[in-house]
Amino acid sequence: MKLFRFGVNVGRAPSRAAWAEKARKLEDLGYSVLTVPDHLTDLLAPLPALVSAAEATTRLRVGTNVLNNDLRHPVLVAREAATVDLLTDGRFQLGLGAGHMQSEYDQAGLGFDVAGTRVARLAEAVTIIKGLLTWEPVTFAGQHYRVTSPQLYPLPVQRPHPPVLIGGNGRQLLTLAAQEADIVGLTGFTLRRGGTEPDFSGWRAAGIDARMQRIREVAGDRYDRLELNALVQRVVVTDDRRHAAEELASRWTQLSPEEILQSPYVLIGTVDQMVEDLQVRRERWGISSYVIFEPYMDAFAPVVARLAGR
Repeated sequence: MKLFRFGVNVGRAPSRAAWAEKARKLEDLGYSVLTVPDHLTDLLAPLPALVSAAEATTRLRVGTNVLNNDLRHPVLVAREAATVDLLTDGRFQLGLGAGHMQSEYDQAGLGFDVAGTRVARLAEAVTIIKGLLTWEPVTFAGQHYRVTSPQLYPLPVQRPHPPVLIGGNGRQLLTLAAQEADIVGLTGFTLRRGGTEPDFSGWRAAGIDARMQRIREVAGDRYDRLELNALVQRVVVTDDRRHAAEELASRWTQLSPEEILQSPYVLIGTVDQMVEDLQVRRERWGISSYVIFEPYMDAFAPVVARLAGR
């Protein structure tokens, strides 16, 4: 089993000083990675924010969680990823996703294709990006991209390339992640109807079992090298975990309180209960890496102190 690793998804700060302070606090609390999401809303742009966070810290890894593939050409992603890896002394991880919010495509004047097309485009992009980051001359002619031996400069610090996380929940996306990623990012839910209707069926234990079996089968010999990561939607520190689960179930009506308590995408209970739940989930599903959202950073810190690196 892989050692536990914890991160925080952060995206806002009113100033450089405030951003640097957040990054240093996160590092001091024992978190191993700061990640930044990629949405066309009131969030910092991911890549410059990550360079700034690394500059303010000494050990903290930084990563995107995740870049929307359709907003950037893969040659430019590879170039920027290599530059960020250089400027962060090899502390960068590149998170990629297929995009899911139609409203953002509308804002950017882009067509919003069906999920299968977006994942197929991401698959081509990953081939180009990984090829360039491993210094290979890349000539590629696919359905969505055509590139002819672009030169990559600078070269990344990490070999063979910065770790690649591919995040999502659907079968096609997780198949791609099992084939190509170093880190499989599990979100647990699928946003349908252009990102407006969440489907929580992937949160249930049976749904997670099926996805893990699929990942294992597709990854084959490389499975043991994969890191499995879960994006946690809620952290609730409480002595009455049943009541907290019932409150969430009243909003997430697709799920029962029992299903919520079993899910790796929600952490509810005392510190001792959360520690036990995380160990059980690592044993059952192999999930050793977790990313939480900034509002829960302080409340979750005692769990990090107990489990990080263990």
